[in-house]
Amino acid sequence: MPFAAQGTPSPDLIQKTNDLSVRRQCELLGVTRSKVYYTPKAPDEEAIERKERIMALIDYWHTENPAWGARKIRVLLRNEGYFVTRKTVTKYMREMAIYPIYPGPNTSKRNYKEGILPYLLRGYVPQFPNQVWSIDITYIKMKRRHMYLTAIIDWYSRMIVGWKLSDTLETAPVLDVVREAVERHGVPAIINSDQGSQFTSDDYKELLKSLHIRQSMDGKSRWADNIMIERWFRSLKTEKIYIEEYTTERELRVCIAAFINQYNNVRPHESLDNATPSSVFAASFIACA
Repeated sequence: MPFAAQGTPSPDLIQKTNDLSVRRQCELLGVTRSKVYYTPKAPDEEAIERKERIMALIDYWHTENPAWGARKIRVLLRNEGYFVTRKTVTKYMREMAIYPIYPGPNTSKRNYKEGILPYLLRGYVPQFPNQVWSIDITYIKMKRRHMYLTAIIDWYSRMIVGWKLSDTLETAPVLDVVREAVERHGVPAIINSDQGSQFTSDDYKELLKSLHIRQSMDGKSRWADNIMIERWFRSLKTEKIYIEEYTTERELRVCIAAFINQYNNVRPHESLDNATPSSVFAASFIACA
């Protein structure tokens, strides 16, 4: 077998119309015949759509009540005709990076190996923009699939200073949105996040360190520590995501961009004396000039 010592050749090298038999070609190349005749199974579209519908319902109920866990959501799914196990619900929730807010076991013990950092904002009230930003990621349903939205909000002005859509929960989109927000709006003193793997990663920590930004993290299962961005996600979903079906990424992106533009520049906020977030953000810098 002259080729076997160089690694395992691809079954694609086998030619079924060759003068040599398939068996003899496999012997010469060191390839098993089962790999030559194997045909990958096509994805089950019906199963994929069913999973997406279940995940969309999980997201909806979690948005309605962040304290509901897999046990209660499983009952709600059964009431909707989706008979799934609690284990499956838990699996989907983890895949979506959704966790109930009630404390789990051993919450008093921090896992320092995961790089958890303390929450710096207890009782903190910002006095001007760019003192504190909050960053988070949320699941966004579509008609036949889903995406993830990373967004950053300024605590003082309530302005969305950065956002990015991605089809994964990897760290790269988080790094991109932080860089873009800093480039457009300046460097914040503190960025707060939850304890997700993206925010405990070395890449994220190194980025904040290089920008001289202090990193703050919610307490374990402390959904309220990042309440500002969570409330904004809720508004986006109840006003746009849950009432429409978006087929393409472009449609979803246009919808979110329009919502953010209206939220930042048009909609008055009672907490801002009916001013808009963008006007409050800009006015603070003008006053300091």
